[in-house]
Amino acid sequence: MFISKFDIKNKIAPNFSKQMDAFSALIILVLFSPFSIMAQEVPEIISNKAIRTQNYLPDFSYAGYHFGESKIPNPKGTIVKATDYGVIANDELDDSKALAKAIKEASAIAGDVILELPAGKIILSDILYIERSNFILRGAGSGTNGTEIFCPRPMIYLKNQESLAELREYLTTTNKRQVEKENNIDLPFSQFAWSGGMLWTQVPNQRVKSYLEKYDTTPTVLAKVLQGKIGENTIAVSDVNGLKVGDVVELELFNKEGENAPILNAIYNKSKVKIGSSHWKNPTLALVKQQVQIVSISKNKITIKTPLLLSITPNYEAILTEWKHLNEVGIEHIKITFPDAPRVAHHVEPGFNGIFLTRIFNSWVQDVTITNADSGILTEEIANVSIQDITTNGKNIAHYTVAMGGVHNVLVENLKVYNKAVHPLSFNTFATKNVYKNCELFTDPDLDQHAGANFQNLFDAIKVHLTPKKDNSYALFEGGGASYWKPSHGSYSTFWNINVDVLEGNPNDTILLNGMEEGPFARIIGVNGNRKFDVKYGPDAYIEFINKSLISIPSLYDFQLGKRLQK
Repeated sequence: MFISKFDIKNKIAPNFSKQMDAFSALIILVLFSPFSIMAQEVPEIISNKAIRTQNYLPDFSYAGYHFGESKIPNPKGTIVKATDYGVIANDELDDSKALAKAIKEASAIAGDVILELPAGKIILSDILYIERSNFILRGAGSGTNGTEIFCPRPMIYLKNQESLAELREYLTTTNKRQVEKENNIDLPFSQFAWSGGMLWTQVPNQRVKSYLEKYDTTPTVLAKVLQGKIGENTIAVSDVNGLKVGDVVELELFNKEGENAPILNAIYNKSKVKIGSSHWKNPTLALVKQQVQIVSISKNKITIKTPLLLSITPNYEAILTEWKHLNEVGIEHIKITFPDAPRVAHHVEPGFNGIFLTRIFNSWVQDVTITNADSGILTEEIANVSIQDITTNGKNIAHYTVAMGGVHNVLVENLKVYNKAVHPLSFNTFATKNVYKNCELFTDPDLDQHAGANFQNLFDAIKVHLTPKKDNSYALFEGGGASYWKPSHGSYSTFWNINVDVLEGNPNDTILLNGMEEGPFARIIGVNGNRKFDVKYGPDAYIEFINKSLISIPSLYDFQLGKRLQK
């Protein structure tokens, strides 16, 4: 991890005088500590200026709650007990109406509100919506003696949600079907394959995702963006009258020029990969979205908190728009369980979905165990959210565990996946600058990037347990998604310190890790484990530190965050 001066004075050398100069402590650290970064080999993409200049590495340190600068809080506010509204644990009776009443009453209270759930088993057979800011749904823990929310039936049996009406129409009008001739399957897609959850955050009456062009509306334009440079925080705009410091707005970039548009060259770095038609067939749909907070305004220049994903030029349309969202929403200390259920097919999941996060900012989910879900946690149109200390398990085969789709600066940390899942870790359509950190996959792992102009995402300090094929290969780097949204990812997707535990085979064999054929300009740094590995990746990948342990910088996110906060 990155070592700051504060760490040196107060942690590494606690017996020295409090007035001791930090530089002297640093010298002592270098001379006597075997863990000094300076005493260890560092990847050239960090240490070599020429290599670093030629191979852009994004700064991922802004991901998470309050841009990674604050821990998940334990706010003091009005505590509302669900038991006061008729929720009774362990009585084997349905608690849905009592829970809905408790949320409604708690939501009417001003200020920070914590709705506390009792320990024991609670039965939920309808969706619970969180629709206001400064609201925490808190259980008594995710362990044996904590709060279990048991959902006996899937969402397919619930009343159709109005917010998914456009998705249902899209699936019907486009005749989306899962066809597996070898399994005698020809079935329509489920609306719950990648949307919905029994716990659901939303801003009422706000569209979350565009599926049909006829429902697209003209955005509320606050300013046109004229200029900006990738990785920097200053943009020039047409007008600042509708903006103020502290605002959280959405930066939207459009492709108005079709198949050969400059914005496609920017996303894919002029790679020769084949680009799917969805990148240009709907010019009114923003191709890149970035939720940004305004730090300062000076004349027509605006400083935003987070670095730009792409350089902005007059060649493509870029605007700042209003972004309606909730703040300071938390879901924590619970277990969500579903019954054992037979799997029919991919994309026809009945809707055993745990949590659906939409339109939240500076919010969190923590200490949650999810059993037998089709999808554990799904996300859409959220930013700067921390999802940490999550466990997924069970006998059912999941579609997703914790998925990131259409989101920005989301940090998923300490996720443990014990169950089989089609996409155990997945960056999906429009996902940018998100991080999976310190996650561990125990069953059939793959690191999925699911097409749809997702780029600049980070797999950081991931451990996987796998059994290779007979030819000593394993498709660890997967690229899902539909052909019309390919390639699997844009430029600068990054893998850092991937630890691979091979479960079977000859310990002297070399294992080929592959699977990605068309994702361009990835960065793969530090693949290591209990075998010797070869890595094969898509076009123009930067690969180094294979079969070396990244002791010096085990987490790129931690390193970049420490470096940024020290400035």
